[in-house]
Amino acid sequence: MLTKRNSLLVLLLILAGVALAVSQQPAAGANEIVIQNFAFEPATLTVKAGTKVTWVNRDDEPHTATATDKRFNSKTLENGERFSMKFSQPGIYKYYCALHPKMTGQIVVK
Repeated sequence: MLTKRNSLLVLLLILAGVALAVSQQPAAGANEIVIQNFAFEPATLTVKAGTKVTWVNRDDEPHTATATDKRFNSKTLENGERFSMKFSQPGIYKYYCALHPKMTGQIVVK
């Protein structure tokens, strides 16, 4: 049977492990869209014309970044893989995951 003190120690060790796991996830870089938990984060990214945007899949499932108007289409991205696209013209570029069409996002280029 665990004593109150040992229970507190076990809880602190669990919390430390969770904190370590979270801190090891690399932060999203500038002009980077993270694919995680079946979502694009951020769902809307605003950039200046001429900016390169990178999608990185941090999900355990494969995903794509596919423009609704077919201007761009990544290959199927496995965990850890990246896809980049340079946006030269102002406009709104809507996209989705071709494997999970409810996943949507947009790039706003000014």
